[in-house]
Amino acid sequence: MGDFNHPDICWRDNAAGHKQSRKFLECVDDNFLLQVVEEPTRRGAMLDLVLTNKEGLVGDVKLKGSLGCSDHEMVEFRILRAARRVCSKLTTLDFRRADFGLFRDLLGRIPWDKALEGRGDQDSWVTSSKLRSDASQPRGSQAKTPRGPHG
Repeated sequence: MGDFNHPDICWRDNAAGHKQSRKFLECVDDNFLLQVVEEPTRRGAMLDLVLTNKEGLVGDVKLKGSLGCSDHEMVEFRILRAARRVCSKLTTLDFRRADFGLFRDLLGRIPWDKALEGRGDQDSWVTSSKLRSDASQPRGSQAKTPRGPHG
C-alpha cells in the first residue's frame, strides 16, 4: 500500500506510457499481485495503490477525502480475516510438473524475428507473451484452475 507515483498507468488496460511505469506493471504481474483501488486518488490519477496477492483478502476500498494539507485522497480498506472463496476463471499452470527442456525447445522453434517483425514495443510484448503462453500450455492435459484463494 502506498503512493507509487505512476500517473500514466491505466490499471483497467494494464498499460503505461513510460518505461519505468511499464517495468512497475511487469513487476506487479510477475509477482501475481492485484491492485484494488478503482478511483483516482490525486488530481484524476491513481497514484495511491493497495496491492494484494490474494483475491478477496482486501475489501471495502473507499476514498475518504484528504487529510490536512495533503492533495491525495485517503484510501480506506479492510483486510478480511478469511479470504472469501471465489470461483476464479483464471487458469494457472502447475510448474512442478513442467518439462522446462521441452518448453525451451518449443520457444527455440519460434521464428522470433519473423513473429515480431514490424511490431512496436507494446505489440511485440503482447505477441511474445501469447507465443510463450501457447508454448507453455500442457499437451493432452488440463491446466489447474484454482477453486479458492489458495489455489
